[in-house]
Amino acid sequence: MALSDLLYPDNPKRRQELIDLHQELLNCMSTNFRATNELAGVLNQHLGCTITYIQMRESSTVKENCDIIIQAMSEIQHQVQKIDTDMKEKLEPVLYQKLYDIKEPELEKIAIAHKIFSIVLGEVTSTAGMVAIKLLGSNLITLTVSKLVSLLAQIGASVLGGISITILGLGIEMILHAILGAVERNQLLAAVRSYETHLAEFKAASEKYQRAIREVTSLVKQQVQ
Repeated sequence: MALSDLLYPDNPKRRQELIDLHQELLNCMSTNFRATNELAGVLNQHLGCTITYIQMRESSTVKENCDIIIQAMSEIQHQVQKIDTDMKEKLEPVLYQKLYDIKEPELEKIAIAHKIFSIVLGEVTSTAGMVAIKLLGSNLITLTVSKLVSLLAQIGASVLGGISITILGLGIEMILHAILGAVERNQLLAAVRSYETHLAEFKAASEKYQRAIREVTSLVKQQVQ
């Protein structure tokens, strides 16, 4: 047993708390990687986008993996904004307004969007208009993605950012490193509090993001069946 553990017997417990929180953060990030790829697949298949799929890098830090997701989400935002711009340029103002009018029947909006994609892409799937309307009319891009990007940036910039996502890697040892018992105890407490604060917000935003993507993908699956 380390001298610091003898001086401060709660340190081993704090270590385990930190490792458990670290694993919880990684599980949440991993789910976001999968959800982002799922949305990218829908956009690529039905709306003619060319978004690159992403993969979690176990040899990299939390910040580096946050940056990978942020870049992918930014590309999705860019592509959806481009779709909106294409709609605006090619539709009469009255028709364009209909796309965002909550009083307009959704089927009519889908038909308008599908017609535009048929012109822009030449050949589109039967679900193209539906996917476009679901993305443009929801808060997935305007609010959900923006919130998650902001939280990912905060996590990357925090004490968590430099930690390797491999739990037994050197990153976790840097935080758990015992210089003196009192110093280590303070470091552990600060790290645990940082994890708890960021993780609570991150999990809530991630669940909204993943739920919004499931709504889009489930509609696509229903159309295919």
